[in-house]
Amino acid sequence: MSTMPTLFVSHGSPTFALEPGQIGETYSRLGQTLPRPRAILVLSAHWMTRGLRVTTHPQPETIHDFGGFPQPLYELRYPAPGAPQIAQSVVDLLNEQGLATLADPSRGFDHGVWVPLLHLYPNADIPVIALSLPAFYSTRETWMLGRACAALRDQGILIIGSGSITHNLYERSMGPAEPYVTEFTDWTDDQIKHGNIEALLDYRRLSQAGVRAHPTEEHLLPLYFAIGAAGEEWSHARRLTGQITHGVLSMDAWLFAETSGAAQED
Repeated sequence: MSTMPTLFVSHGSPTFALEPGQIGETYSRLGQTLPRPRAILVLSAHWMTRGLRVTTHPQPETIHDFGGFPQPLYELRYPAPGAPQIAQSVVDLLNEQGLATLADPSRGFDHGVWVPLLHLYPNADIPVIALSLPAFYSTRETWMLGRACAALRDQGILIIGSGSITHNLYERSMGPAEPYVTEFTDWTDDQIKHGNIEALLDYRRLSQAGVRAHPTEEHLLPLYFAIGAAGEEWSHARRLTGQITHGVLSMDAWLFAETSGAAQED
């Protein structure tokens, strides 16, 4: 069984489901070149809870957790199966490490889960499990949560953090991209390349654009989850470049601890 890499995806606006653009095409190629996962574990910025929860439904529903978008978006479904037994093993793993975790038999897939998977694995034939993001988790706590899940990679489970590398919706527009968006994305990539985990964890103090790029942190925290889950190999990373949408949403993504069999292309 292949040891899987980990992935941080910028899932953008829900319309990403209908408008794949550059990064959607990259996800499609990536899904074809990575070793086939036994299951996929996704931590999404759109499922925040008091404590840790893991989906255990055998056939989770597709949640359209947004409003005011074109009708075709609400007609989309991502009918991937759940994996109750694997999900319970995730619950047990986290509890054994002192992270109080509950099984959630009713939660479905929010758009942070199903929209990127629609491009990565369009056949929806790989079991998917969602892990919640505890409210008020810090960057370090989210990184440690990823480290707690790292052993799952050796079980053929692809671990994904789904958020956005920049996410200031207060400045959303149809105009040109704001310079700070590229500045923060490039700063993040530079810290990853140099293995500067402490700088990344302290991005609000050490990066000039971090606070503006993330007025709130929930969409950046999945990056730390993916980094933590990659273990000691986290700085072996590949940036997957995407365009900037709505002036403020960089669609860049990162693949961590990449296996030698995956194609090296963006």
